[in-house]
Amino acid sequence: MEIMTIRHLGVNTALALLFAAVLASAMPARAAEPVSQAAGDDAEARLIVEKADQVRFPTEGFQVDVNITTTSSGQGPEVRKYRVLSKGNTNSVVMVTEPASERGQILLMKGRDLWVFMPDVSQPIRLSLSQRLTGQVANGDLARANFAADYNPKLLRREKIGNEEYHVLELTGVDRSVTYQRVLYWVRDKDFWPFKAEFYSLSNRLLKTCKYENFKAMEGRKRPTRLVMEDALRGGEQSVLEYGSMKLRDLPDKVFTKDYLKKLD
Repeated sequence: MEIMTIRHLGVNTALALLFAAVLASAMPARAAEPVSQAAGDDAEARLIVEKADQVRFPTEGFQVDVNITTTSSGQGPEVRKYRVLSKGNTNSVVMVTEPASERGQILLMKGRDLWVFMPDVSQPIRLSLSQRLTGQVANGDLARANFAADYNPKLLRREKIGNEEYHVLELTGVDRSVTYQRVLYWVRDKDFWPFKAEFYSLSNRLLKTCKYENFKAMEGRKRPTRLVMEDALRGGEQSVLEYGSMKLRDLPDKVFTKDYLKKLD
């Protein structure tokens, strides 16, 4: 997986254009993304993944603020803040709110197509979902959280952790445009709460792990408000995502267009 970052895209136009030259193109956009059972799929596994998706985020249009704190060995923490607008888990806008020097940078996702817009570059730049946004967080971790549409699930086993029973699922990417090519996913049996995930590359190398924590009531049900993502290749590096101020919003389709982004606040 190519690992890039958009942390400092707004520095100047020359750097942005250099960045654009090395980016891989995303797959063509899809008008709709029906979730259907695929070969090797498991009907029970798909139902579990769909229910876990509904725990993580509303199916309606919503807005949520995300603080990401990244720490690594020998370095102080780096804090970055984003506002995410999402509709149907297929269309999203991610706006940088801090640091102030990078406000105005916006990610737009439609289907699995992703662009970044920068104030000093006239044209949007294509990104891939798997490229790094900041720390251990890939673009797709914020812009697209649709496991049910992006993966073919298979139920491997049930596992007891502490006093709780969990489903252990293997998720295989529907194509190479998804954020991770393979995911092992633990979901609690009694309420479909996601517990943890392991993310793998195309060569089946473990890239990072994620734990879903601090479940709190947000917009009608308890959801994980803290995600801890740890680098599996370099010990001591992790990013903590904290979600807050979630609210449902009526987001018309025009919000998720290139021409509308200047009007967002």
